[in-house]
Amino acid sequence: MKKNLLSILALALVLFSCSSDENAISNETSSEALRHNHRNCASHEVHERQLKENPELAIKMNAIEEFTQNRSRDLQYRLVNGKIVIPVVVNVLYRTAAENISLAQIQSQIDVLNRDFNASNSDFANIPSVFSGVAANVGITFELDAVYRKSTKKTSWGTRDAMKKSSQGGLNPTSPSTKLNLWVCTVGGGILGYAQFPGGSLATDGVVVDSRYFGTVGTATAPYNLGRTATHEVGHWLNLRHIWGDATCGSDLVSDTPTHNTANYGIPSFPHYSTCTGNPIEMTMNFMDYTDDAGMYMFSNGQKARMLALFAAGGSRNSFAQP
Repeated sequence: MKKNLLSILALALVLFSCSSDENAISNETSSEALRHNHRNCASHEVHERQLKENPELAIKMNAIEEFTQNRSRDLQYRLVNGKIVIPVVVNVLYRTAAENISLAQIQSQIDVLNRDFNASNSDFANIPSVFSGVAANVGITFELDAVYRKSTKKTSWGTRDAMKKSSQGGLNPTSPSTKLNLWVCTVGGGILGYAQFPGGSLATDGVVVDSRYFGTVGTATAPYNLGRTATHEVGHWLNLRHIWGDATCGSDLVSDTPTHNTANYGIPSFPHYSTCTGNPIEMTMNFMDYTDDAGMYMFSNGQKARMLALFAAGGSRNSFAQP
């Protein structure tokens, strides 16, 4: 049933408008955010806001989704132009010494991305046998290209992309058509991070991660101290949806992931059954769920094909695949 609905959902998804008030993502202080004990990613909400602000984006996203669905079937999980190597620019915005994270903390995050996207993370061995046949080595490498730092008086930045604009006290992205920009700052509102999906403006393209949930050393704070917030958000940047489809028994537009009731938190015991049609075992260890860092450790082959479609000729991130 899930496979049969994919083509319909692919066209409908980007036209969907979230009914919740966008003011629900507030700019709480850092102390308030620290009390937030569940993973909270704002990528979906930010995307819905962008669709409201720019109706033409829906048309562009529909075209990207149609291309992705067609190209994913043709790729057969092979990379375009050999191995994809993505240069990463890290933009650090800090008010306190703690927020001015060290180069060691930044490198620890790059190391996590490389392990998670190449199936060399040690917990990859923990994948249950029921999912081992679809567990993917995505085969994308990340290289630290540059680090830029800027002192600020802001206590939190929110989710309206202010950190990406020098005119608002942030840092403009560097070469966003060929480099992945990461902004590390205090986001606020209990938000761990968020990403811009493919198709949005280059002026705001990239990923935002709160400094307390970035990397594995320094200020990295449990239970989000294993670098998986960036893995999750880069997944969004590479066109992956939340595994529950941001709806009860929704679709993530991937055929080999089970249908989830909703987001999972903490570290669920296995097997965790869905009450959706067929009562499948949920893939709670997928990077696109909401579990703690220690509870997520795999992408699926379907997700891999979806990500790699971006780098194919005509794909929205094909510029990253060029020599």
